[in-house]
Amino acid sequence: MKKIISAVLAAGLTASLVGCSSSNANGSTASSSSSSSSSDMKIAMVTDYGDITDESFNQFTYQSCKDYADDNSLDFQYYKPAGDTTADRDASIDQAVADGYNIVVMPGYAFAQAIVDSAPTYPDVKFIALDVAESDLSGADNADSADLSNVYCAVYQEELAGYMAGYAAAKMGYTNLGFLGGMAVPSVVRYGHGYVQGISDALEGTGTKATVNYAYGNQFNGDADITAAMDTWVNGGTQVIFACGGSIYTSAAEAAAKKDAKIIGVDVDQKATIDAKYGDGITITSAMKGLYATVQTVLKGIADGNWSDYSGKKAGTVQTLGIVSDDPEENYVQLPDSTVWTDDFSEDDYKALVKSLNAGDITVDNASDSAEPVTYNKDIVTVNYQGNLK
Repeated sequence: MKKIISAVLAAGLTASLVGCSSSNANGSTASSSSSSSSSDMKIAMVTDYGDITDESFNQFTYQSCKDYADDNSLDFQYYKPAGDTTADRDASIDQAVADGYNIVVMPGYAFAQAIVDSAPTYPDVKFIALDVAESDLSGADNADSADLSNVYCAVYQEELAGYMAGYAAAKMGYTNLGFLGGMAVPSVVRYGHGYVQGISDALEGTGTKATVNYAYGNQFNGDADITAAMDTWVNGGTQVIFACGGSIYTSAAEAAAKKDAKIIGVDVDQKATIDAKYGDGITITSAMKGLYATVQTVLKGIADGNWSDYSGKKAGTVQTLGIVSDDPEENYVQLPDSTVWTDDFSEDDYKALVKSLNAGDITVDNASDSAEPVTYNKDIVTVNYQGNLK
C-alpha cells in the first residue's frame, strides 16, 4: 500500500456518524488541541487481548505507530492490559494518559466499551481505533450520552479482501478449500462470506464445482484441538485453508504442512512469517487490509493540523475503507505482491478483478448477521459448515 496518502483516505471512504518499546514511566496528564504541532504528539498504543508479537493485528498496528514515531522523533509506548476485560483496557488507557500520552491507538472491536468509558473522560486526548464499528460503539453502555468527538474509527470492507482471496484460490485450481475463522465477529464473518462468494464467482460458467469446509475456532489462537480438526480437513483432501484471525493460522499451517496443503493469510501479508515456520511456498496469498497505512495517514493528519478531518462529531465518526482505485496498491483491501501468481490467475488477472470491483461490476455481500455464509451459488459450491470447533 505504498501509494496511499491522506487525499486517498479522505476521498475513498464512506463516513457514517455513530450513536453511540518500552517500560511505563510516571507522568502528568496530557492535553493537546486539534491544531497541535507534530512536536506535541505523544503516541501510545494499547493492545487488545493479543500482544505485539501476534504477527497480525496488534503487531502491525504497533509497527505502524513505532515507525511513525521513530521517523518523526516522537515519543511512543505500547501498553498491554493485564487481562481481557474492559476494566483492564480502561486501566491501560488511564495509565497511558497519566504518563503524558495524548494520542491513543487501539486495534480491535474489543475496545468499544473502553472508548465510550475513556473518551469523554479525556476530551483533550485523540483516540484512534481500528476495526471498531458503529454497531460496536452503539452497543456499549452509556453510548447514547457519551461525547465521542475526540474519537476516530476505521473499519474495512473485509468481504472484498476475502472475495479476492477466494477468487484467486479457485482460479489457481483449488477446488477443495477451507475457511478457519477465529471468533465469529463481524470482520471475520465478512472475510469468510466474501471468500466463499469469490470461489463461487470464479467458477461460474466453468463447469467446475468446489467444496469448502467452514468453521470458527471460537478463539484467535491455534491449539492442539483446532490442529486436530485441521488434520481431519487436510487428510480428507482440503487443499488450501484461509486462516482468518490472529495466530489461529498456526493450527491450519501445522496441518497443511503435513500434507503439502496451502494457507491463505489475513489482515497483512503473512507469507514471510508463515513460510518461515512451515515451509517455503505454503502461503499462496493473504487477504489484506490497510492497518499500517491507516495509522500512518491519520497520524500524519494530526501532525499537519487536520485532526478535524477525522473527528469532531459528538457521536464519533466511523470511516469504512475499501477499494478506491483501479490501482491495487492504492486500496485499503488487497492481495499482496507476494501472491503466487499462476497462468490461470496472473497479476494482470488480479488487476482486472480490482478494476471490476472498483467499477461496481461485482457486488459482494457485506452482511455479518449470520456466521454461516449464505450468499453464493450453491450449485457451484458446497459448504460444510461446522460452526465453532471449541
